[in-house]
Amino acid sequence: MTATATEPAESATGEDSEERGTLHVNRTVLRKIAQHAADVDPGSARSGRKHASDAEVSGPDDALRVRLSVALNYPAPVRDTVASVRERVGAELSRIAGCQVRSVDVTVSALVPPASAPRVE
Repeated sequence: MTATATEPAESATGEDSEERGTLHVNRTVLRKIAQHAADVDPGSARSGRKHASDAEVSGPDDALRVRLSVALNYPAPVRDTVASVRERVGAELSRIAGCQVRSVDVTVSALVPPASAPRVE
């Protein structure tokens, strides 16, 4: 059996992809993407609603500015964890929404120690 390459079929209306229109993602959605990306980072201290990150998103889609406030696990190297959060947030905004992130400013709002087991006397 022989397979042959075929040309992709034109769209039903015959339009090129450039002529179909544009996509605008609401800033609230971008903010939630940034918050979720920060919260799922391994260094994040989020547990349920407690210590959830907070984000602000500004600027055009091709040069977003993100400001995050996150709680981190303690003891952990803060500089490395913040770099990981920055990378993850930028990558997720690019992957999901197609936006280019210009900067991600991170404020560490808390360092949360590991939960210790209750002592029994």
